[in-house]
Amino acid sequence: MLDAGVHFGHLKKKWNPKMLPYIFMERKGIHIIDLNKTQEKLEEAAAALKQIAKSGRKILFVATKKQAKDIVAAMAEEVNMPYVTERWLGGMLTNFATIRKSIKKMQGIDKMLGDGTFENITKKEKLMLTRQKGKLEKVLGGIENLGRVPAAIFLVDISHEHLALAEAHKLGIRTIGIVDTNSDPNMVDFAIPANDDASKSVQLITKYCVDAIKEGLSDRKKDKDKETEEATEKEEVAG
Repeated sequence: MLDAGVHFGHLKKKWNPKMLPYIFMERKGIHIIDLNKTQEKLEEAAAALKQIAKSGRKILFVATKKQAKDIVAAMAEEVNMPYVTERWLGGMLTNFATIRKSIKKMQGIDKMLGDGTFENITKKEKLMLTRQKGKLEKVLGGIENLGRVPAAIFLVDISHEHLALAEAHKLGIRTIGIVDTNSDPNMVDFAIPANDDASKSVQLITKYCVDAIKEGLSDRKKDKDKETEEATEKEEVAG
């Protein structure tokens, strides 16, 4: 954690007093986060994420900051979880039905471009549709397979992602967030006190959470396999 700079907070003048329990000291005008508290809170968040994954529900990853977006997108894909890393569209959760319509439109264009439906249209029309698909894909590609509102939302920098956080609150969706010294940890159900600006810190924290999700998915698979095995045995006995 030290190597990744997880302990570096913001300047003292930018701090949120509610982060006091997680601050170890101040050095050269910068707040230093207590890494023992980070570890403790990270384990709590990971345990919650593991249970959600085990139950078969989805966790939406949100990170639109330049230094976090690629890391988070790659890690969310590892566990087949939805993600938003371009920009947060208003109503992405609270108006989910409309968002699903846009996703279906994007998928429809994709299908028609692939199956030859558009062979008789002009080059200009084809170019317009390709561009439209590209725009939709950029914003909605990460949530293409999200069939319903997620069970939880994982945020990198809760102040930066305040729109997503507000929508999650409105719908009672569980929230997990990397919280730096300039944010209010009480705004999320599971606050992970850590540097949310350094890419190494974001990577370390996100990887720990994704590994917990992998464990949850693995446990779910084991349980399903066991159920199938037991059902097969019963059939054999009955037969």
